[in-house]
Amino acid sequence: MGPATEHRSRARPERPTRLNPSTVRGFRRPEPRVDDLIRALKSSELGKVRGEGSRSVMSRSQFDELPQVYEDMFDLDWRVQLEMHSVLSLIGDVTGKSVLDIGCGSGVYSRRLNELGADRVVGFDASEQMLAHASRIEETKRQGIEYVDEPPLSDPGSFDLAIGVYVLPYAENYSELVDLCSIAGRTLRPGGRFLTLPINPDYDPRAEYYTPYGLRMLDTEPRADASRVRLELRFGRYQEDVIARYWTRPTLERALHAAGFDSIDWPPYRVSAQGISDRGEQYWRPYLDCPHAALIDCRKS
Repeated sequence: MGPATEHRSRARPERPTRLNPSTVRGFRRPEPRVDDLIRALKSSELGKVRGEGSRSVMSRSQFDELPQVYEDMFDLDWRVQLEMHSVLSLIGDVTGKSVLDIGCGSGVYSRRLNELGADRVVGFDASEQMLAHASRIEETKRQGIEYVDEPPLSDPGSFDLAIGVYVLPYAENYSELVDLCSIAGRTLRPGGRFLTLPINPDYDPRAEYYTPYGLRMLDTEPRADASRVRLELRFGRYQEDVIARYWTRPTLERALHAAGFDSIDWPPYRVSAQGISDRGEQYWRPYLDCPHAALIDCRKS
């Protein structure tokens, strides 16, 4: 991908350490606890988005109405030249590997990982319309990606890599946070990697700090585990507000350990050479200093 710039951010710690689920071969209903979590993901208050004007408040299932917003966000430079560049650079070579994309949305990362040579890609999401959107693209491109609305828990230890881009903010309590991490933990082989992007525990509290990147972050209550954060998407023709959950660094690490992960690292973001050429280093500096989301890279014990 060419040379890139790297900058230490406050996201890095000191360092101690119906797409039909039956289409997945050998599918079984998940254990009750995970089944309950999936129902919660489809109906919970988390993920409420309040549109402006005539748009109404919707629950997480309202992500059913947002697949095009999700796709169009990848027209934003920071998502491609910084976020995706960083994620894919950390992942490295995926040739011949099996990948689970947890919270795959419209399938952007699933498709890219397939294009980079992954042998098997499974995209899991709780939103029927997100999956329908991804499935329509799959019908056209025929990449062989599987999209399911429940995680493939019937085949434990069968994936080399799991990603969860903006998935952990779906958890409304610690139990759900552990359960989300455990989807990766149970499906990965020993030594398998989980790369995930929660809200940065140290994100900047100033609402306007992230506006150059098409978003605003606002605390809606005192910052603490499971407190609500409003993410306002302001780009192109879109004005959408998403409520997500904040988690502290120690709690995120404790949940990951409970799900069977160790070697937890918080690497910095990197901007692609194209991003530097297009925007200049000064454009990226505020985000690199204090990103709105953190990167976590960990391995299954």
